[in-house]
Amino acid sequence: MPACPISGAVAVLKALNIRNFALVAELDIEFGDGLTVITGESGAGKSILLDALSLVLGARARRAAIRPGTSGCDVSAEFDIDSRPPVRDRLVALDMLLASDETTCLVRRHAGENRSRSFVNGIPATLAALQSITGPLVDVHGQDEHRLLLARDVQRRLLDEFGVDPKLVSATAECFRERSTAKQQLDECRAEVARAREHKSLVSYQIDELTALGDSIDRFDELTATYKRLTRARELIGTIGGATTELDEELITRTSRLAALLDGTDDPHPNLRTAVDLATAAHTHLEEILGELRRYLDSFPEDDRELGEVDAELAALHDVSRKHRVPAGDLGAHLANLQEELASLAVNENRLADLATRAEKADAKFLGAAESLSTARRSAAATFSTSVTERFAELGLADASIDVEFFDAESAAGLEAVEFKVATNPKYPAGALAEIASGGELARISLAIEVVAAERSRLPCLILDEADIGVGGVAADVLGRMLKRLSKNTQVIAITHAPQIAALGDAHLRVEKTTDQDTAVRVLTDDERLEELARMLGGRTVTGATRDYARTLLAEAEDPVEGAVGREPLLSPDTASG
Repeated sequence: MPACPISGAVAVLKALNIRNFALVAELDIEFGDGLTVITGESGAGKSILLDALSLVLGARARRAAIRPGTSGCDVSAEFDIDSRPPVRDRLVALDMLLASDETTCLVRRHAGENRSRSFVNGIPATLAALQSITGPLVDVHGQDEHRLLLARDVQRRLLDEFGVDPKLVSATAECFRERSTAKQQLDECRAEVARAREHKSLVSYQIDELTALGDSIDRFDELTATYKRLTRARELIGTIGGATTELDEELITRTSRLAALLDGTDDPHPNLRTAVDLATAAHTHLEEILGELRRYLDSFPEDDRELGEVDAELAALHDVSRKHRVPAGDLGAHLANLQEELASLAVNENRLADLATRAEKADAKFLGAAESLSTARRSAAATFSTSVTERFAELGLADASIDVEFFDAESAAGLEAVEFKVATNPKYPAGALAEIASGGELARISLAIEVVAAERSRLPCLILDEADIGVGGVAADVLGRMLKRLSKNTQVIAITHAPQIAALGDAHLRVEKTTDQDTAVRVLTDDERLEELARMLGGRTVTGATRDYARTLLAEAEDPVEGAVGREPLLSPDTASG
């Protein structure tokens, strides 16, 4: 299908390809810049196009969307992201940027009977990733559709782009980042200093705990051996007492007499002399053994007092050993290591003071820039509100007015959040856009806001589903002229029943049923467009009068004078709105 004619704005949505979706067997649509209008009889399937587009934008896949007799549907869309840096940055972050063409984003959604799959530039993507990429590219306006304009951050951005110096906006954002970085560094340094202080305090406490052990810390082996000996004291005393009994005075006296008897023998024979020497030595050794055993017995205390003291020292060593997770015998070396570590610990208080000063300056710098931004933003709000309210009147909302409300909310965008408050009836207070009950009113209110914003903002592709509901005659012509003006700055695709709007399109697509009751879309030729407008004007009966009026609408669409205000319609507004 040929592309739509080119107008002033660059098309974001370039193409939509549908396979086996509801009543669509196969459909390929190319979209161009400017205003594209889509018309067709009721029941032809115009809503199918929106449903298919919603699927590729991340809507939940429904089984009813699958064409009967097929196993699944497939919807693909091509987007031009050359003028959408945030989307490109998102693709780079997800490693999904198309290397061969960085200005193109290809999105595909396949829905089967049991599951659906999403692809971005041929790479499988989660539904959340798909929505984050396509969300800023398309804004669908229908009575039950999600609108980007309802989000406060979008409203704030539109206001800033309308009347605030972008350098002030970027400077505030940069100051916020600098402040955040300075605060983060200060917080990290504070945490580091706190950890250092805590660790130093812990090491000091551990050193004091080990030092309190006194010289016991270096006598673990000695104390252990003493403890073992003292716990066996009774056993040892009994054993040694029996040994001393065997070495009584009689045995020693006998060995003394033996040595004297042998020594009195007058024979120099070597064997006898050796025997004399051994007997003398035996007597001496027995005397020494008895003396040593008696002294050993005397080494034991008379009571268990010493055992208790040794036991207490060992218990203290083992308690500290468990707390420090160091063997009791290594506590002395552990103490030396802790003393060495304490000497090396230093808390960088100077860096903490420097970072605190830097954070304070960064905070003051941000507040200064943010306050200037707030002043500029509030000044722009008055002009913006006046301009939008004027558009309300043009769209038949004579009693409607808009105001910009500010809420304290500190961020990279400044010191406040922005919300548009609209009053559609003077008797009732203004409310947020999401609180407006009438879908038709909300569509026109959103349109008025975006027409004003588009004068200086880079809006996404706007798709309007019957924004002309309840509008006919001159009011429909005014609405169409607004869409035309809007399309000079952003791509607009409007599904409409109003011939006054359809006549203003840069391209005219018609949705129709084939002989097999399938949905098809055609780009109309000039003659076909005339007939379609005549059908929209006259309903089932197309007459010469309706064709003449259709020619008038097409002629006025080329008229540089904006609008047909003051010209009475040839047909009644109700008939003319189709």
